[in-house]
Amino acid sequence: MTQKEQSLQELLDKLKTGALKPADRFAISSQPMPAQDPIVRRNNISEVALGYTEEQARLEALRCLQCKNAPCVQGCPVRIRIRDFIAEIAGGNYQKALEIIKENSLLPAVCGRVCPQEVQCQEKCTVGLKFKDVDKAVAIGRLERFVADWCNRSDSVPHIAPATGKKVAVIGSGPGGIVVAADTRRAGHEVTLFEAFHKPGGVMVYGIPEFRLPKKIVLEEIGVLKKMGVKIVCNFIVGRTRTLGQLMNEDGYDAVYVGVGAGLPWFMGIEGEQLIGVYSANEYLTRANLMKAYQFGKGADTPIAISEQVAVIGGGNVAMDAARTAVRLGAKNVYLVYRRSEKEMPARVEEVHHAKEEGVEFHVLQNPKRILGDEQGRVRAIECLRFELGEPDASGRRRPVALEGSEFQLPVDTVIIAIGNGANPLIRQTTPGLEFNKWGNIIVDDRCKTSLEGVYAGGDIVLGAATIILAMGQGRIAAAAMNEYLAGEK
Repeated sequence: MTQKEQSLQELLDKLKTGALKPADRFAISSQPMPAQDPIVRRNNISEVALGYTEEQARLEALRCLQCKNAPCVQGCPVRIRIRDFIAEIAGGNYQKALEIIKENSLLPAVCGRVCPQEVQCQEKCTVGLKFKDVDKAVAIGRLERFVADWCNRSDSVPHIAPATGKKVAVIGSGPGGIVVAADTRRAGHEVTLFEAFHKPGGVMVYGIPEFRLPKKIVLEEIGVLKKMGVKIVCNFIVGRTRTLGQLMNEDGYDAVYVGVGAGLPWFMGIEGEQLIGVYSANEYLTRANLMKAYQFGKGADTPIAISEQVAVIGGGNVAMDAARTAVRLGAKNVYLVYRRSEKEMPARVEEVHHAKEEGVEFHVLQNPKRILGDEQGRVRAIECLRFELGEPDASGRRRPVALEGSEFQLPVDTVIIAIGNGANPLIRQTTPGLEFNKWGNIIVDDRCKTSLEGVYAGGDIVLGAATIILAMGQGRIAAAAMNEYLAGEK
């Protein structure tokens, strides 16, 4: 028996006798996540984080104080019974732990990998508050991932109620759409999931790289929907293939959920953005993730820039994904250019850490003023300004203030813009009567109902750029409202 196994057994013995005190739990060290070696992973697209061992998972679970008021649940958008599933892990009951999670979340293997737990459930954790460090909170996300990976997720199919004769259209197969499709199908409705791309999964397949979220995991969750009888139609652009009105008035759908995300990339509006070698992060990541540009010449013919010097503009998770993808596509130098300091970056701390380990060079308090091209219209450099931080702005972060006369050039051949996304205007242009706000997001009430009868919406098209778990939370709310509506409210 190893020392770790012996320590675990001693703690489990104390747990069984009721002798495990809070002081014992506080004394258990946070369990680090095993990961690929940084030098090795620069040259592959395999998942970086390798997941907990069984001993690590049970030790981490024993750190949970089992608080009666479970403050962590208040930080979870879908209100998973966190305390209870962690207790099952500590007891070695992994299938039961997964069943508890799946009461509220259909995508534990996804959320355990990519949700920002450090600003949600783990931010509220009493253990983290005790140590005044969210990094020392119970690793709820890693434990969620552990049980999802340990158990066979695709064997069980949820119970389906008797057929109601009602038809539901779900527009967009991202996380919110998957939740709505599952919950309305469980109620006995006939459900069709429409996807604009040639593969379902939404941002989980086109936006998040393989090294953070293996696509096989998303496909397994989609497979459960198919087993439930959900029909999936790809290459279907609502607003072009058919309008929302046609789906309801001509095709016989009784209710519709709009979960098309926020897929319209923002640009900076600076000189040189039209040059060859300038990408939106959306395009760059879609080519690499969904269309497998990393296999160029070895099974995929997707064109993508073969770059040596790459500048990624932005400081969020998408910027980190783009920078780390550029590393794996063979760039010699990748620069992350961000106009605030690292402290203000919205990206997850783990993603920043991994990017640095992989050699991404951070240029903070800098921002492009213009992009410079050569005689052939190709990117040759960016001209940047240096900044300092002033007073906080509406986001609560200190506003960057440009330093006059601080211009300098950074030689690059590729620029990837990752400063955010807005709502695609297509549905707005083709759906009379559907109300939007000034940013182009659909307006809904507290039950995700839109201004049109029988039409509901959620996720990024409502919230702006948000997280997978927030989209799932809105999907859960919308599905419940749709089921009530179809049961008689109509």
